[in-house]
Amino acid sequence: MKILALDTSSQAASCALLEDERPIGTFYIDAKLTHSQTILPMVESLLSASQRTLEEVDLLAVSNGPGSFTGLRIGTAAVKGIAHAMNKPCVGISTLEGLAYNLYGTKGIACAVMDARCNQVYTALFDLDDSMRRITEDQAIPLEELIDLLKKQQKEVILVGDGAVLCYNNIGEELRKKIRPAVPHQRLQNAYSVGLAAFLSHQDEAACARELVPAYLRLPQAQRELLKKQEK
Repeated sequence: MKILALDTSSQAASCALLEDERPIGTFYIDAKLTHSQTILPMVESLLSASQRTLEEVDLLAVSNGPGSFTGLRIGTAAVKGIAHAMNKPCVGISTLEGLAYNLYGTKGIACAVMDARCNQVYTALFDLDDSMRRITEDQAIPLEELIDLLKKQQKEVILVGDGAVLCYNNIGEELRKKIRPAVPHQRLQNAYSVGLAAFLSHQDEAACARELVPAYLRLPQAQRELLKKQEK
């Protein structure tokens, strides 16, 4: 199975082409350009360099949240457009699950954690020893609540995501004996991991383009501020 995967959930953008679990090619860029400028040219360059075509792709995958609201919309729209035009199935992968798959083949517990600002994080836990089994659902919670959750874990915990260092810096010395951040090259979102999650765990969820939607977990800041004003 050939999978084309995209990730635009953060400042960086990436795309990857996989054949089953094997990466055929990946393209990652963090040049502070808008994803609308980069993602489709990246896909075109990746396919050209790999000497593959969209016709050969069996499944499209995209990280559909949580993450940057604008980034998620751009990535989802790009995959929906390709899927609709080419009549290809597509699947949305949790950004947090994609992050956990950066650690595929490692032992312990993966704690995917993204900085959601205002002392909150997006997070989810996965058991690396048990076929990436979910321990918690995706959630937006205060950082302190996540730290309390990590105290209860019996295995080594590996922090992955742009909130990994933030979380690690806020735990005490005692917890650092069983909790560590992932190494830098495994820490941030990567489209290959999105494609790997799609292949290993979500093939049966593939659907048509119109069913693919972002999963924000919480309202945009502008809407939250408006609701506060209305409450007052």
